[in-house]
Amino acid sequence: AVENLFIDGRFTMANMAIEAGAKAGIFMVDSRTLDYIKSRAKRKYKVYEPDENAEYDRIIEYDISEIEPQVALPHLPSNTKSVSQVGEIEIDQAVIGSCTNGRLEDFAVAAAILDGRKRHPQTRLIIAPASKKVLMQSIEFGYIQTFIEAVAIIVPPGCAACLGLHQGVLGDGEACLSTANRNFKGRMGNTEAFIYLASPATAAVSAITGEITDPREV
Repeated sequence: AVENLFIDGRFTMANMAIEAGAKAGIFMVDSRTLDYIKSRAKRKYKVYEPDENAEYDRIIEYDISEIEPQVALPHLPSNTKSVSQVGEIEIDQAVIGSCTNGRLEDFAVAAAILDGRKRHPQTRLIIAPASKKVLMQSIEFGYIQTFIEAVAIIVPPGCAACLGLHQGVLGDGEACLSTANRNFKGRMGNTEAFIYLASPATAAVSAITGEITDPREV
């Protein structure tokens, strides 16, 4: 699974490893890593690998074919449930973007789901590219046009609503499904709001239905 995971997905997992109790999340360097680095590095770099005889305190293997899409409920990223166990929760806002899931791969998934569809009339949809480059690439590939046609709001690249800045600050009692990395109380600018976390696929589908929805249904 890891070998087939693109760099964007590895970034997300490394970011969220902290919520699993780790001090850092590290992936082995492979050809995908090197391709990514070579196109961006502006100085010499060195690749580090574990010793061949390295001993590990614990090795855990997961069969990802048995893992459903996950949703983190308020007010902790670790407060997770499988999407099928969440129940019918209406959302006032969906946010796709930020440092965790605002890259080109994420927008490709969201655009494929939103293509030809519109957000629920009672649910705001905010798109926040992680960087200027992602924004420019998303325009080039037509993702931004798809989002606009789905009646989404495109905000400048950066953190956006994730930490309660700019467009997307929540009102009292509002519920938001976000692809960001944290959902602590008050994180999006209001201690009386409720933040749920999920993948771009789940957020895109939920923006259409107006409630947290299993992306496998679309």
